[in-house]
Amino acid sequence: MKKNAASATEPGDDPPVPQDSGWRFQARSHSLPEVYASVPVSQRGFWRKLLAFSGPGLMVAVGYMDPGNWATDLAGGAQFGYTLLSVVLISNFMAILLQHLALKLGIVSGRDLAQACRDHFSRPVSLVLWVLCEIAISACDLAEVIGSAIALNLLFGLPLMVGVVLTAIDVVIVLFLQNKGFRYIEALVAGLIGVIGLCFAYEIVASEPALGPLLSGLVPATEILTNPKMLYVAIGILGATVMPHNLYLHSSIVQTRAFERNDQGKAMAVRFATIDSSVALLFAFFINAAILIVSAATFHGTQHSNIADISDAHNLLTPVLGASFASTVFALALLASGQNSTLTGTMAGQIVMEGFLDLRLRPWVRRLLTRLVAIVPAVVVAGIYGEHGIGQLLILSQVVLSLQLSFAVVPLVMFTSDRRKMGRFANRPALAALAWIVTMAIILLNIYLLKQTIFGGNT
Repeated sequence: MKKNAASATEPGDDPPVPQDSGWRFQARSHSLPEVYASVPVSQRGFWRKLLAFSGPGLMVAVGYMDPGNWATDLAGGAQFGYTLLSVVLISNFMAILLQHLALKLGIVSGRDLAQACRDHFSRPVSLVLWVLCEIAISACDLAEVIGSAIALNLLFGLPLMVGVVLTAIDVVIVLFLQNKGFRYIEALVAGLIGVIGLCFAYEIVASEPALGPLLSGLVPATEILTNPKMLYVAIGILGATVMPHNLYLHSSIVQTRAFERNDQGKAMAVRFATIDSSVALLFAFFINAAILIVSAATFHGTQHSNIADISDAHNLLTPVLGASFASTVFALALLASGQNSTLTGTMAGQIVMEGFLDLRLRPWVRRLLTRLVAIVPAVVVAGIYGEHGIGQLLILSQVVLSLQLSFAVVPLVMFTSDRRKMGRFANRPALAALAWIVTMAIILLNIYLLKQTIFGGNT
């Protein structure tokens, strides 16, 4: 049966792209084509719709609780007590805003952020952005792989290099589960997040944090800006919390839902995807805050206040707290966190490479290629540094992520504020202003961070 112009498009069908849409290319391939619009969406009931859209938010939240966060949160809590809790909270609010923009871009335009950049910018600019994004993914993967390798070493005594190699085979898991269906990947991620949450609930109870100073730490202190060492760790927390590759990932995986590709369907998808994302990121805040709280309650003000090394934290938790399972639970949560992050990192690498370069390769070749781009630096660094200096290396990886963040955030805010590209879904003036304020804050903080890293000797 023919459809007239006013009829709804079928789930998974994209309407024609208007000539004045602001996008250079009218024809395009879907992001993650093998799972595009593969998850059915109920047209009835609030909770059924919410359940259908639940999943991508948890996959994105994984990046906000990866081992890189552990290093920066451990350092922040041990050195400065609960003071940097406010930075974790502010970073989380920034993440909620930016992830909302990312999911809106994917749902409304039908492009992920990498595809949108390739469509909008010239070829040289797109290639530069791709290289910068690959650097960010490599820095992120360095933290994830080394974190998992450390966890395997702590739990089973495996050498660091063996742990790195074992962690690298997660691409096989992604391939297997994605062939079964995207919901299987989301279920695995949700299960591992549940493990992390239970582990840190135990750690908080065991560490018995002081409630008054903890609540005071949620209020920003001027000392964060005036103390260079504190500011360096604070920006590291920002880099570990708001992760550039998550913006590319989220703008793609929201398109796995089979909602109607018309204005009504897109509005519904944006609404429920935003609820999913916001709830998941609030849970990620609990994890990040828990790591910092446990570190502050256990190590701050003691002879271990300079601790920033995951292995040392693991070794000291049980004797300092007197809780027999504290160290084992800590390592188990670290392993779940690292494995979760490498799964989503592999998918983000595929999205970035496909989107920027428009590659046409078999799924297993694409994932293997993107995995090698990220894993080789991790193997080299792990081989050079061994088990020494890993804590500082993890913090440095988050600083690199923070420096790359501007190159993802600026295009994202620019695209979602453009009425030609987004139509009636373009950012309203107040939201656009807030988004640009956050963007400028990120840029200015990163300029300061670069200056202090090069000339200030804060590392």
